[in-house]
Amino acid sequence: MSPYVAPDAITRVAVVGAGAIGAAWATLATARGLDVVVADPAPDAEERLRSTVDRQREQLPPRETAGRTGDLTLVRDVAEAVRDADLVIEAGPERLDVKREIFAAADAAARPDVLLTSSSSGLTPSSFQDACTHHPERLLVAHPFNPPHLVPLIEIVGGSRTDAAAVDAAMATFAHLGKHPIRINAELPGHVTNRLQAALWREAYDLVARGVVTVADVDTAIASGPGLRWALYGPFATQHLSGGPGGIGHVLEHLGPPMLDWWADLGQPELTPELCRTIAAQTDDAMAGQDLDEVTRRRDEALQALLALKAASGIDAPADTHPAAGPAAGSAAGPGPGSAAGQGGSHA
Repeated sequence: MSPYVAPDAITRVAVVGAGAIGAAWATLATARGLDVVVADPAPDAEERLRSTVDRQREQLPPRETAGRTGDLTLVRDVAEAVRDADLVIEAGPERLDVKREIFAAADAAARPDVLLTSSSSGLTPSSFQDACTHHPERLLVAHPFNPPHLVPLIEIVGGSRTDAAAVDAAMATFAHLGKHPIRINAELPGHVTNRLQAALWREAYDLVARGVVTVADVDTAIASGPGLRWALYGPFATQHLSGGPGGIGHVLEHLGPPMLDWWADLGQPELTPELCRTIAAQTDDAMAGQDLDEVTRRRDEALQALLALKAASGIDAPADTHPAAGPAAGSAAGPGPGSAAGQGGSHA
Protein backbone atom coordinates (compact mmCIF):
# COMPACT_ATOMS: atom_id res chain seq x y z
CA MET A 1 0.00 0.00 0.00
CA SER A 2 1.34 3.43 -0.98
CA PRO A 3 2.36 5.74 1.88
CA TYR A 4 0.99 8.67 -0.13
CA VAL A 5 -2.52 10.03 -0.56
CA ALA A 6 -4.43 7.90 -3.09
CA PRO A 7 -5.38 9.76 -6.28
CA ASP A 8 -9.12 9.38 -5.69
CA ALA A 9 -8.73 10.62 -2.09
CA ILE A 10 -7.31 13.98 -3.13
CA THR A 11 -9.81 16.78 -2.46
CA ARG A 12 -7.56 19.78 -1.88
CA VAL A 13 -4.58 20.92 -3.95
CA ALA A 14 -2.04 23.59 -3.02
CA VAL A 15 -0.49 25.51 -5.91
CA VAL A 16 2.48 27.77 -5.20
CA GLY A 17 2.60 30.59 -7.73
CA ALA A 18 -0.24 32.36 -9.54
CA GLY A 19 1.58 32.90 -12.83
CA ALA A 20 0.71 31.27 -16.14
CA ILE A 21 1.56 27.71 -15.07
CA GLY A 22 0.07 28.00 -11.58
CA ALA A 23 -3.16 29.44 -12.98
CA ALA A 24 -3.42 26.60 -15.48
CA TRP A 25 -3.01 24.04 -12.69
CA ALA A 26 -5.72 25.83 -10.71
CA THR A 27 -7.98 25.75 -13.77
CA LEU A 28 -7.52 22.02 -14.29
CA ALA A 29 -7.92 21.06 -10.64
CA THR A 30 -10.98 23.20 -9.88
CA ALA A 31 -12.66 22.02 -13.08
CA ARG A 32 -12.28 18.48 -11.78
CA GLY A 33 -14.04 19.40 -8.55
CA LEU A 34 -10.96 19.82 -6.37
CA ASP A 35 -10.57 22.74 -3.99
CA VAL A 36 -7.42 24.74 -4.75
CA VAL A 37 -5.44 27.08 -2.51
CA VAL A 38 -2.91 29.19 -4.38
CA ALA A 39 -0.02 30.91 -2.60
CA ASP A 40 1.34 34.10 -4.14
CA PRO A 41 2.45 37.29 -2.38
CA ALA A 42 1.94 39.66 -5.34
CA PRO A 43 -0.64 42.39 -4.61
CA ASP A 44 -2.48 41.81 -7.89
CA ALA A 45 -2.22 38.01 -7.82
CA GLU A 46 -5.85 37.29 -6.97
CA GLU A 47 -7.31 39.47 -9.71
CA ARG A 48 -4.98 37.99 -12.33
CA LEU A 49 -5.57 34.45 -11.11
CA ARG A 50 -9.35 34.56 -11.13
CA SER A 51 -9.47 36.28 -14.52
CA THR A 52 -7.18 33.65 -16.04
CA VAL A 53 -8.96 30.69 -14.46
CA ASP A 54 -12.39 31.96 -15.56
CA ARG A 55 -11.15 32.32 -19.13
CA GLN A 56 -9.36 28.98 -19.23
CA ARG A 57 -12.29 27.03 -17.76
CA GLU A 58 -14.30 27.92 -20.84
CA GLN A 59 -11.64 26.23 -22.98
CA LEU A 60 -11.79 22.87 -21.25
CA PRO A 61 -13.62 20.02 -22.98
CA PRO A 62 -16.48 18.34 -21.08
CA ARG A 63 -14.33 15.29 -20.26
CA GLU A 64 -12.03 17.55 -18.19
CA THR A 65 -14.81 18.92 -16.02
CA ALA A 66 -16.72 17.54 -13.05
CA GLY A 67 -20.25 18.29 -11.93
CA ARG A 68 -18.91 20.49 -9.15
CA THR A 69 -16.38 23.26 -9.63
CA GLY A 70 -13.85 23.34 -6.82
CA ASP A 71 -13.34 26.37 -4.61
CA LEU A 72 -10.44 28.68 -5.43
CA THR A 73 -8.69 30.55 -2.62
CA LEU A 74 -5.58 32.72 -2.67
CA VAL A 75 -3.24 33.20 0.29
CA ARG A 76 0.14 34.85 0.61
CA ASP A 77 1.96 32.21 2.65
CA VAL A 78 3.27 28.86 1.36
CA ALA A 79 2.85 27.11 4.71
CA GLU A 80 -0.77 28.22 4.97
CA ALA A 81 -1.51 26.95 1.46
CA VAL A 82 -0.03 23.47 1.94
CA ARG A 83 -1.06 22.79 5.55
CA ASP A 84 -4.32 20.98 4.69
CA ALA A 85 -3.48 20.00 1.11
CA ASP A 86 -3.50 16.47 -0.31
CA LEU A 87 -1.16 17.41 -3.17
CA VAL A 88 1.34 20.26 -3.56
CA ILE A 89 2.24 21.69 -6.97
CA GLU A 90 4.98 24.32 -7.09
CA ALA A 91 4.82 26.70 -10.07
CA GLY A 92 7.06 29.53 -8.96
CA PRO A 93 9.87 31.31 -10.81
CA GLU A 94 12.55 29.15 -12.46
CA ARG A 95 15.18 30.17 -9.93
CA LEU A 96 17.00 27.70 -7.74
CA ASP A 97 17.04 29.94 -4.67
CA VAL A 98 13.29 30.46 -4.92
CA LYS A 99 12.60 26.74 -5.35
CA ARG A 100 14.69 25.93 -2.29
CA GLU A 101 12.86 28.50 -0.17
CA ILE A 102 9.44 27.28 -1.31
CA PHE A 103 10.15 23.61 -0.69
CA ALA A 104 11.75 24.19 2.69
CA ALA A 105 8.51 25.86 3.80
CA ALA A 106 6.26 23.29 2.11
CA ASP A 107 8.15 20.33 3.55
CA ALA A 108 7.90 21.73 7.06
CA ALA A 109 4.14 22.36 6.83
CA ALA A 110 2.67 19.60 4.63
CA ARG A 111 1.59 16.22 5.98
CA PRO A 112 4.15 13.42 5.44
CA ASP A 113 1.80 11.55 3.07
CA VAL A 114 1.54 14.48 0.63
CA LEU A 115 3.60 14.59 -2.56
CA LEU A 116 5.63 17.75 -3.13
CA THR A 117 5.91 18.36 -6.89
CA SER A 118 7.67 21.03 -8.91
CA SER A 119 6.65 22.27 -12.36
CA SER A 120 10.28 23.19 -13.11
CA SER A 121 11.02 23.12 -16.83
CA GLY A 122 14.72 22.44 -16.47
CA LEU A 123 16.03 22.31 -12.91
CA THR A 124 16.76 18.85 -11.58
CA PRO A 125 14.97 17.83 -8.37
CA SER A 126 18.21 16.96 -6.58
CA SER A 127 19.31 20.58 -6.93
CA PHE A 128 16.68 21.68 -4.39
CA GLN A 129 15.69 18.42 -2.69
CA ASP A 130 18.06 18.91 0.24
CA ALA A 131 16.08 22.02 1.21
CA CYS A 132 13.50 19.53 2.50
CA THR A 133 14.82 18.56 5.92
CA HIS A 134 11.79 16.52 7.00
CA HIS A 135 10.67 14.29 4.12
CA PRO A 136 12.84 14.82 1.02
CA GLU A 137 11.81 11.39 -0.28
CA ARG A 138 8.40 12.73 -1.39
CA LEU A 139 9.78 15.55 -3.59
CA LEU A 140 9.94 15.24 -7.38
CA VAL A 141 9.50 17.20 -10.59
CA ALA A 142 6.17 16.97 -12.40
CA HIS A 143 6.83 19.14 -15.44
CA PRO A 144 3.79 20.04 -17.56
CA PHE A 145 3.77 21.31 -21.12
CA ASN A 146 2.37 24.69 -22.05
CA PRO A 147 -0.55 25.39 -21.95
CA PRO A 148 -0.85 22.79 -19.17
CA HIS A 149 -4.63 22.97 -18.79
CA LEU A 150 -4.91 21.70 -22.40
CA VAL A 151 -1.74 19.76 -23.25
CA PRO A 152 -1.83 16.39 -21.44
CA LEU A 153 1.91 15.64 -21.24
CA ILE A 154 3.66 15.66 -17.88
CA GLU A 155 7.20 14.50 -17.12
CA ILE A 156 7.80 12.78 -13.77
CA VAL A 157 11.38 13.02 -12.50
CA GLY A 158 12.61 11.88 -9.12
CA GLY A 159 15.71 13.15 -7.38
CA SER A 160 18.55 11.26 -5.75
CA ARG A 161 16.54 10.96 -2.51
CA THR A 162 13.09 10.38 -4.03
CA ASP A 163 11.65 6.99 -3.15
CA ALA A 164 10.07 4.60 -5.62
CA ALA A 165 6.66 4.90 -4.00
CA ALA A 166 6.62 8.66 -4.57
CA VAL A 167 7.35 8.25 -8.28
CA ASP A 168 4.64 5.59 -8.62
CA ALA A 169 2.18 7.77 -6.70
CA ALA A 170 2.92 10.77 -8.91
CA MET A 171 2.39 8.71 -12.07
CA ALA A 172 -0.98 7.55 -10.77
CA THR A 173 -2.01 10.94 -9.37
CA PHE A 174 -1.41 12.94 -12.53
CA ALA A 175 -2.98 10.26 -14.71
CA HIS A 176 -6.03 10.55 -12.45
CA LEU A 177 -6.01 14.29 -13.19
CA GLY A 178 -6.21 13.56 -16.91
CA LYS A 179 -2.53 13.99 -17.74
CA HIS A 180 -0.36 11.63 -19.79
CA PRO A 181 2.69 11.08 -17.54
CA ILE A 182 6.03 9.75 -18.72
CA ARG A 183 8.62 8.47 -16.27
CA ILE A 184 12.06 10.06 -16.74
CA ASN A 185 14.70 7.63 -15.55
CA ALA A 186 17.58 10.08 -15.08
CA GLU A 187 18.01 13.67 -14.00
CA LEU A 188 18.97 15.81 -17.00
CA PRO A 189 18.90 19.58 -17.48
CA GLY A 190 15.68 20.28 -19.40
CA HIS A 191 14.34 16.77 -18.65
CA VAL A 192 13.36 15.09 -21.98
CA THR A 193 10.80 17.08 -23.93
CA ASN A 194 12.66 20.38 -23.70
CA ARG A 195 15.86 18.62 -24.76
CA LEU A 196 14.09 17.26 -27.83
CA GLN A 197 12.85 20.76 -28.60
CA ALA A 198 16.32 22.18 -28.01
CA ALA A 199 17.81 19.73 -30.52
CA LEU A 200 15.36 20.93 -33.18
CA TRP A 201 15.87 24.61 -32.25
CA ARG A 202 19.64 24.22 -32.47
CA GLU A 203 19.46 23.08 -36.08
CA ALA A 204 16.72 25.59 -36.94
CA TYR A 205 18.75 28.50 -35.54
CA ASP A 206 21.82 27.33 -37.44
CA LEU A 207 19.92 27.10 -40.73
CA VAL A 208 18.58 30.62 -40.25
CA ALA A 209 22.04 31.92 -39.27
CA ARG A 210 23.52 30.49 -42.48
CA GLY A 211 20.73 31.92 -44.61
CA VAL A 212 19.57 28.50 -45.77
CA VAL A 213 15.95 29.30 -44.89
CA THR A 214 13.99 31.97 -43.08
CA VAL A 215 12.21 31.70 -39.74
CA ALA A 216 8.90 31.47 -41.62
CA ASP A 217 10.26 28.64 -43.79
CA VAL A 218 11.26 26.63 -40.71
CA ASP A 219 7.81 27.06 -39.16
CA THR A 220 6.17 25.96 -42.41
CA ALA A 221 8.52 22.98 -42.72
CA ILE A 222 7.51 21.65 -39.30
CA ALA A 223 3.87 22.76 -39.03
CA SER A 224 2.98 21.59 -42.57
CA GLY A 225 5.24 18.56 -42.56
CA PRO A 226 6.47 16.16 -39.87
CA GLY A 227 4.81 18.12 -37.06
CA LEU A 228 1.42 16.95 -38.31
CA ARG A 229 2.42 13.30 -38.00
CA TRP A 230 4.36 13.75 -34.76
CA ALA A 231 1.25 15.20 -33.10
CA LEU A 232 -0.54 11.92 -33.77
CA TYR A 233 1.98 9.18 -33.04
CA GLY A 234 5.38 10.66 -32.20
CA PRO A 235 8.72 10.27 -34.03
CA PHE A 236 9.44 6.57 -33.39
CA ALA A 237 5.96 5.35 -34.27
CA THR A 238 6.01 7.60 -37.35
CA GLN A 239 9.29 6.03 -38.47
CA HIS A 240 7.84 2.59 -37.84
CA LEU A 241 4.79 3.30 -39.99
CA SER A 242 6.95 4.69 -42.79
CA GLY A 243 8.90 1.43 -42.96
CA GLY A 244 5.98 -0.59 -44.30
CA PRO A 245 5.89 -4.29 -43.33
CA GLY A 246 9.51 -4.09 -42.12
CA GLY A 247 8.74 -1.22 -39.79
CA ILE A 248 11.43 0.84 -38.14
CA GLY A 249 13.97 -1.95 -38.58
CA HIS A 250 13.69 -1.53 -42.34
CA VAL A 251 14.01 2.25 -42.03
CA LEU A 252 17.15 1.99 -39.90
CA GLU A 253 18.70 -0.57 -42.23
CA HIS A 254 18.25 1.56 -45.32
CA LEU A 255 18.31 5.14 -44.00
CA GLY A 256 20.53 4.65 -40.96
CA PRO A 257 23.87 5.07 -42.77
CA PRO A 258 22.91 8.32 -44.57
CA MET A 259 21.35 9.61 -41.36
CA LEU A 260 24.77 9.31 -39.71
CA ASP A 261 26.09 11.69 -42.37
CA TRP A 262 23.23 14.12 -41.62
CA TRP A 263 24.02 13.96 -37.90
CA ALA A 264 27.68 14.74 -38.60
CA ASP A 265 26.66 17.80 -40.61
CA LEU A 266 24.23 19.27 -38.07
CA GLY A 267 25.06 22.77 -36.89
CA GLN A 268 26.50 24.02 -33.61
CA PRO A 269 25.33 27.64 -33.66
CA GLU A 270 26.36 30.26 -31.16
CA LEU A 271 23.45 32.33 -29.86
CA THR A 272 25.14 35.61 -30.64
CA PRO A 273 23.39 38.99 -30.25
CA GLU A 274 23.33 39.25 -34.04
CA LEU A 275 21.59 35.89 -34.45
CA CYS A 276 19.09 36.78 -31.71
CA ARG A 277 18.28 40.01 -33.53
CA THR A 278 17.90 38.17 -36.83
CA ILE A 279 15.53 35.59 -35.39
CA ALA A 280 13.49 38.21 -33.55
CA ALA A 281 13.22 40.45 -36.63
CA GLN A 282 12.21 37.61 -38.94
CA THR A 283 9.67 36.31 -36.43
CA ASP A 284 8.18 39.80 -36.06
CA ASP A 285 7.94 40.05 -39.85
CA ALA A 286 6.28 36.64 -40.12
CA MET A 287 3.71 37.55 -37.44
CA ALA A 288 3.17 41.14 -38.59
CA GLY A 289 -0.44 42.27 -38.71
CA GLN A 290 -1.68 39.45 -36.51
CA ASP A 291 -3.22 39.93 -33.08
CA LEU A 292 -1.19 37.62 -30.84
CA ASP A 293 -4.09 37.14 -28.42
CA GLU A 294 -6.24 36.03 -31.34
CA VAL A 295 -3.49 33.73 -32.63
CA THR A 296 -3.22 32.17 -29.17
CA ARG A 297 -6.99 31.72 -28.99
CA ARG A 298 -7.05 29.97 -32.37
CA ARG A 299 -4.12 27.79 -31.35
CA ASP A 300 -5.86 26.70 -28.16
CA GLU A 301 -9.09 25.94 -30.03
CA ALA A 302 -7.14 23.88 -32.55
CA LEU A 303 -5.40 22.02 -29.72
CA GLN A 304 -8.78 21.10 -28.25
CA ALA A 305 -10.05 19.95 -31.63
CA LEU A 306 -6.92 17.87 -32.23
CA LEU A 307 -7.13 16.19 -28.83
CA ALA A 308 -10.82 15.42 -29.40
CA LEU A 309 -10.05 13.99 -32.85
CA LYS A 310 -7.29 11.79 -31.45
CA ALA A 311 -9.62 10.49 -28.75
CA ALA A 312 -12.41 9.83 -31.26
CA SER A 313 -9.95 8.09 -33.60
CA GLY A 314 -8.65 5.81 -30.88
CA ILE A 315 -5.11 7.19 -31.04
CA ASP A 316 -5.22 9.18 -27.82
CA ALA A 317 -2.02 8.31 -25.94
CA PRO A 318 -2.83 6.52 -22.68
CA ALA A 319 -1.24 7.37 -19.37
CA ASP A 320 1.99 5.40 -18.94
CA THR A 321 1.48 2.40 -16.71
CA HIS A 322 4.73 0.68 -17.62
CA PRO A 323 7.52 0.12 -15.08
CA ALA A 324 10.67 2.19 -15.18
CA ALA A 325 12.85 1.47 -18.20
CA GLY A 326 15.95 -0.61 -17.69
CA PRO A 327 19.48 0.36 -18.78
CA ALA A 328 19.99 0.84 -22.50
CA ALA A 329 22.14 -1.65 -24.37
CA GLY A 330 25.76 -1.02 -23.57
CA SER A 331 25.05 1.15 -20.53
CA ALA A 332 26.23 0.42 -17.06
CA ALA A 333 23.81 -1.75 -15.18
CA GLY A 334 22.45 -0.48 -11.92
CA PRO A 335 19.28 0.09 -9.94
CA GLY A 336 16.73 1.77 -12.18
CA PRO A 337 15.27 5.09 -11.10
CA GLY A 338 12.04 4.55 -9.26
CA SER A 339 13.13 1.05 -8.26
CA ALA A 340 13.28 0.00 -4.63
CA ALA A 341 17.07 -0.05 -4.87
CA GLY A 342 16.97 3.55 -6.06
CA GLN A 343 15.95 4.92 -2.67
CA GLY A 344 18.45 7.46 -1.46
CA GLY A 345 20.91 6.82 -4.29
CA SER A 346 19.56 6.46 -7.79
CA HIS A 347 17.74 8.98 -9.90
CA ALA A 348 14.04 8.47 -10.61
